[in-house]
Amino acid sequence: MGNILKIAARNLLRYRRRTLLTSALVVVGIVAVMVFVAVAGSFKAMMVGQITDSMLGHAQIHRRGYVASIENLPLNMNMPQAMVEKVNAVLGAMAEIEAWAPRVKFGAGFSNFAETTNIRIVGIEPRRELAVTPLAAGRVRAAADPASFLKQGEVLVPELLARGMNVKVGATVVLIATNKDGSVNGKTFIVAGELESVTGPGGRDGYIHIDDARELLRMTAAEVSEIAVRFKNPAATERLVDALAPALGAMKGKDDKAKKKEGGAAAGIEVHPWQRLTPFANIANMIDLMTLFIKIMLVSIVLISVMNVMVMAVYERIREIGTISAIGTPPRRILSLFLAEGLILGVLGALAGSILSMAAIYGLGAARITFNFGQQQGLLLAPSIAPSDVAAISLIVVLVAVLASLQPAWKASRMDPIEALRHV
Repeated sequence: MGNILKIAARNLLRYRRRTLLTSALVVVGIVAVMVFVAVAGSFKAMMVGQITDSMLGHAQIHRRGYVASIENLPLNMNMPQAMVEKVNAVLGAMAEIEAWAPRVKFGAGFSNFAETTNIRIVGIEPRRELAVTPLAAGRVRAAADPASFLKQGEVLVPELLARGMNVKVGATVVLIATNKDGSVNGKTFIVAGELESVTGPGGRDGYIHIDDARELLRMTAAEVSEIAVRFKNPAATERLVDALAPALGAMKGKDDKAKKKEGGAAAGIEVHPWQRLTPFANIANMIDLMTLFIKIMLVSIVLISVMNVMVMAVYERIREIGTISAIGTPPRRILSLFLAEGLILGVLGALAGSILSMAAIYGLGAARITFNFGQQQGLLLAPSIAPSDVAAISLIVVLVAVLASLQPAWKASRMDPIEALRHV
C-alpha cells in the first residue's frame, strides 16, 4: 500500500498545475462550507438563545388542549393546584432540569384613566422566572428600580403599548380582567418599566407578580396556565421532552371521568419544546436546510473537480497503463493506483481547507461583528464550528474524492493492454 501511495503522489506531482487547481477548488469549497456553518450556527444559537432565554424557556408544560386555544388564553384550561403539585414532583426528580417557573396568563383591559386598550398579562414569580429566562431582566427599559425585576403591585408594560398610551414609568394604571366565572375585577398597578419585545414591535405581553394575577382573577387555589422549563443542556431539549412526556402524560384531571362519560378527551398534560411554540423555529429549520444545501454543493464541487482530473489522467496515460498492464500488473493494482491519487487529493484538500477555515473563523470572531435581531441591538457574532462538524466535512470530502476516482480507475483497470499500447 505504501508503494502505491508513493507512485500516486509522484503521478500527481507530474501534473502540478492541474493538481494545484483541483486542490484549490476543493479547498475553496471546504472553506465556504465551514465558514457558512460557523456563521449560520452562531446566528441560529443567538436567535434561539434570545427567544428561549428571554421569554419561552426550553420547554413548556400545559394542560391538554391549552396550546390549541392559546390565542384566547382560556382560564378554564388552567392546571389545578393538585396537578401542579404532581408536575413539580416529576420535574424535581429529573436531574437534567435546571429550573422551572409557573405562569398565569390572561387577557385584560389596560387603562391609564384617560383611555383603555387590551393587553396580554403574564403572572410570574420573579425569582423563578429569571432562573428559567435569565435574559428577561435585560428586556426591561427605563426601570424605576434597576436592582429589582418586578415586585408585587408593579406591572411591566410592553414598550409599544407604553408609548402608544403615553404611559411613563412610575405612573398608576388599572388592569381589568374577567375571571373564568364571568365576574369582572380591577386592580391598580405602578408601572415599573417598559418591556422590550424579543420578536419585534408587535409584542403586547406585560408582566405582573403571580400573586397579583391570582388576586385579580379571584383564584382560590394556586392554579397555573403553564410551567416553563429550563434544561441544563439546551441541545438535548427534544430528547428530554420525549423523556418527560410519558411521566406527565399519565396524569389526569379531576373531571376526566365525567369527560369520558360525555365522550370528551381526558384532560391530561402536554409537554411542548420551544420549537412548537414559536414561528421562529421555522427560521432555525431554514438555516439547517441551507446548511445541508451548502454541503451538497461542496460534494458537487469535489465530485466534478476530482472526476475531471482523474478522467484526464486516465486519457493522458493510456499507453502507460497499457505498459504496466502488459508487464503483469494486475487490474486491482491499477485500480488501487488511481483510487490512491483521488485519496491523496481529498486528504490534502481537506487538510488545507480545514486549516484555512479555522483561520477564517478565528478572524471573523476577532473582528467582533455585530448584528440586530428584532428589537435586540448589537448582538455579537461569535462564529464557531464543532470538531465533529470539521471531522464530518473532511470525511465527506475524502470519501467523495475516492468515489469520484472510482469510475476512471475502473476504466483504467479494464483496458486491453494491446489496444492501450496502440493508442497515439
